[in-house]
Amino acid sequence: MSARVPLTLGPRERLLFALDAPGRDEALAWVDRLGDSVDFYKIGMELLASGDYFSVLDELARRDKKVFVDLKFFDIPATVAGVIRGLSRWPVTFCTIHGWHAGMMQAAAEARGGDLRLLAVTVLTSMDGNDLEKMGISRQPADIVVERSLAAQTAGIDGVIASGQEAALIRAACGPGFSIVCPGIRPGGGGGDDQKRTVGVAEAFNRGADAIVVGRPISQASDPRAAAEAMQNEIRDAISI
Repeated sequence: MSARVPLTLGPRERLLFALDAPGRDEALAWVDRLGDSVDFYKIGMELLASGDYFSVLDELARRDKKVFVDLKFFDIPATVAGVIRGLSRWPVTFCTIHGWHAGMMQAAAEARGGDLRLLAVTVLTSMDGNDLEKMGISRQPADIVVERSLAAQTAGIDGVIASGQEAALIRAACGPGFSIVCPGIRPGGGGGDDQKRTVGVAEAFNRGADAIVVGRPISQASDPRAAAEAMQNEIRDAISI
């Protein structure tokens, strides 16, 4: 099973805002607040627990926003295939599965339909070498990330979620046309929070990222819309070099 034709993102679609909200009203208030500074939204587990998940998904699509379903599916191949098959009926651009099992990834790739692109989560950006060691993995994150990226590509997955710290290594290993989406973006350096393997906006793109996922650096800014627009400008400058 091969990956689909690589997704071409417009310059302003390369910033994905993490819409971490407890319900529909709060989520759509963020969409209103950010306006045209954000064209692509990631919706994850917090919104899922509200019961408003697919209502928000539909509303984002109605407003011509792209949607990234970040629920990191991980189960037996048949179960994940069923989820991906069902999700393919919705207006979703990206969806995450864990990149830990080749059979599961292949089943997901074979079940994928519509315009859905699958991204395999390699190693969470909140984890470092010490965390892997506690899980019984005596290797550095970069080694695991590249290994899982290659496995995902072989299984027909469209790209990966990985720290910008590993983006250049992934690009060298997997070549062009394999999507690299980077969370853990902290403008100006580390943010003193739970993210450990962080990079800045321009650094992520200079290392080979196709898109970045940003949450708190926008949502906790004094002027979130201005913060998002500043990142859009930085992305534009980075990809035009």
